Amino acid sequence: MDNYVTGAAIKSLREAKRLTQEELAERIHVSAKAVSKWETGKGFPDISLLQPLAKALDISVIELLSGADIRNRNRAFNMLKSVFYVCPACGNVICATGEAVISCCGIVLPKLTHEPTDESHPIHTENVEDEIFVSMNHPMTKEHFISFFAAMSDQGLQIVKLYPEGNAEARFKRSRVSGLYAFCNRHGLFRLTLLRTGNLRP
Repeated sequence: MDNYVTGAAIKSLREAKRLTQEELAERIHVSAKAVSKWETGKGFPDISLLQPLAKALDISVIELLSGADIRNRNRAFNMLKSVFYVCPACGNVICATGEAVISCCGIVLPKLTHEPTDESHPIHTENVEDEIFVSMNHPMTKEHFISFFAAMSDQGLQIVKLYPEGNAEARFKRSRVSGLYAFCNRHGLFRLTLLRTGNLRP
């Protein structure tokens, strides 16, 4: 793991649950002194304690390692609130329909924040019958490339994974698509907002 639980995270999560050091210690069968040492950076919990510690704090082990208590409040399952995660080690692309803690290759991944398309990353679109043809004039070398295109609607997500030395283009069903995304491995995630018809929003 690239991450390990910190004393500050344990203290913050414990206080959020309104537990004393003694109460937390009792739940995981260690001494209050041990909890105090963890929280002051004078020691770390053994790896065998991570699962019971996370359970006592009512979170997952991944949340414990990230130091955050994530609660997905996207109860209505709104696809338009979906977020992307990309693993820098293997290039895995993950989409979640709300807040989550995502781990890949032992790394807790940050949620990607998209930016509007710019002069260096314009997304070109063309309506072809019931599809949108999407392309970019962008390098596709092993060092600098577009990793994926995605089309988002209120009904679902379409995604096309791209690879170096290929073409930066894709086709998507046009029905109800309201946004197109492109991820550059160097510069991040870009979004082009569309009208429901697949035309550019004025």
